[in-house]
Amino acid sequence: MNWIHLVSYFFGGALAANAVPHFVAGTLGRSFQSPFAKPPGQGLSSATVNVVWGFFNAVVAYLLVARVGDFHPRATSHILPFGLGVLLVSIFSARHFGQFHGGNTSSRA
Repeated sequence: MNWIHLVSYFFGGALAANAVPHFVAGTLGRSFQSPFAKPPGQGLSSATVNVVWGFFNAVVAYLLVARVGDFHPRATSHILPFGLGVLLVSIFSARHFGQFHGGNTSSRA
């Protein structure tokens, strides 16, 4: 197994996880934070920008997973880095965006 394939699967998972909230928020017609807002990652971008950004993330995730190496979703050595990418970006997003949307971002109640 080539290590660069594992790195590609990790970032593919990260981008796949990142695609979901942007695409869903945009499809629902809602503004959401994006790298294109002012300030980046804090201000709101339009629903259209979020749909395009989410779709772009999904395309790059596909390219990283399906076009690099020979990804097999039933192979533990392939799905672990993908799943780790999904998990880490999801936790980061929950903590970062939770501060804007009322999520619990600390252990303080």
